[in-house]
Amino acid sequence: MKKITIAIDGHSSCGKSTMAKALARKVGYIYVDTGAMYRCVTLFALRNNLFAADGTINTQTLEAKMPDIHISFQLREGANRPDTYLNGECVEKEIRSMEVSNHVSPIAALPFVREALVAQQQQMGKDKGVVMDGRDIGTTVFPDAELKIFVTASSRVRAQRRYDELQQKGMPADFEDILKNVEERDYIDSHREVSPLRKADDAILLDNSDMSIAEQDQWLVEHFEQAVRA
Repeated sequence: MKKITIAIDGHSSCGKSTMAKALARKVGYIYVDTGAMYRCVTLFALRNNLFAADGTINTQTLEAKMPDIHISFQLREGANRPDTYLNGECVEKEIRSMEVSNHVSPIAALPFVREALVAQQQQMGKDKGVVMDGRDIGTTVFPDAELKIFVTASSRVRAQRRYDELQQKGMPADFEDILKNVEERDYIDSHREVSPLRKADDAILLDNSDMSIAEQDQWLVEHFEQAVRA
C-alpha cells in the first residue's frame, strides 16, 4: 500500500491532535504535532522574558535565539503518543498551560518563527507516511498532501473540551477565560499576514461539534482508505 501525507488543519481545541494521533497509531504513520512546536517557542520566549508587560514581543532577541531552540518528539515506553522536548527537556505539561495558550498566537504569527518551523516540518515529512496537524499544513507545509482535512467546531464546544482537558490534568481552568482565549486565537490565526488559518481548496471539511471520538475516528479512517486507493 502506498504511503501518503495527511494534513489536518483547523481551529484551536477542535480535536485535531486527538484524531491525528489515533489515525497515525492505527495506520502505522509518524505523527507530528506542529502546534506543540509553536508552543515550545512560546515557552522559550516566556522563560527568557521576551514578552513585555503590554504583551509585545522582543522579536529581535527571539530571532537571534531561534538557532538555540531545539524541538524533538520522543515516545515514552508504554505511551501511545510522543512527548514534546525543548532543548532536551520534556515540556509536554508546561506547553499545555493557559499561560502558553494565551501567548502562542502572536508567536506563531511571526514570519521568522514560521519559516524556521515549517522547514523543520517539511524535513520530518519528506518521506511521506506522516500525519501532521496544525494551522497551515495543507496550505503551506504540504500543499500537495494526498489527504487534507479541515476540522472545526463551535467555539463553546471547543472551550468545553479544553476546560475538561485541563481539569483532567489537575491544571487551573476557568471556562469563560478559555472561551475568550479560543475566540481570540481564532481571530489572530485567521488574520495573520503569514500563512493564515484557512481551509485549503481541496480539503475535506469536518465539523465535529456533535460527533463522538469514535465517530470522527471512523470518518477519518474511511477517508484515509479512499485516499490510499486513489
